[in-house]
Amino acid sequence: MSTTSDPPRLTDRELAVWRTFLRAHASLIRRLEHDLLVDHDLPLASYDVLVQLAEAPEGRLRMTDLADRVLLSRSGLTRLVDRLAADGLAERQSCPSDARGTFTVITEAGRARLRTAAPTHLRGIQEYVAGRLSAAELDALGGLLRKLLPAGEPTTEPAGGCGAAEAADHADHVDHVDYADHEDYEDREPAQVAGG
Repeated sequence: MSTTSDPPRLTDRELAVWRTFLRAHASLIRRLEHDLLVDHDLPLASYDVLVQLAEAPEGRLRMTDLADRVLLSRSGLTRLVDRLAADGLAERQSCPSDARGTFTVITEAGRARLRTAAPTHLRGIQEYVAGRLSAAELDALGGLLRKLLPAGEPTTEPAGGCGAAEAADHADHVDHVDYADHEDYEDREPAQVAGG
């Protein structure tokens, strides 16, 4: 009989699937990051923050909400937003109803940078994922990935905003991607980087 201190016993099949998932995720993120850095000098995590802000009402989110959406620790997000602000792509605004609250707001320069970088990112999603799978495989993969999300966790389907604007510009839409750039990877929550 197993006790709570005994590690779970995973089959070779289970471990192989888990490791393949980790390798596929890491490979996709590396390639998407590389494309954005080479073509636009924009880290993937910065791109994701700009997408989240552009899709939010009034182009702004509280720092706590933004951190939840991009899956960065608060300290990692603070450093990333500092860099975006220094580059003029985002700015901080105090919350009028809560003196302790702070919004991060996308600037016009941030929207312009996002529009410029979006075709590269969308091309990568098409080349590395969507173009390699049939419609039925995409539906199956989406269903499987949703099954792995904790109950009540929102899905990452596009929600208008920048995505809708880019759909008009590029006949496609921005999809949310959860990741961190290489400088902030160590700031991700431990559960997000655990694996074999």
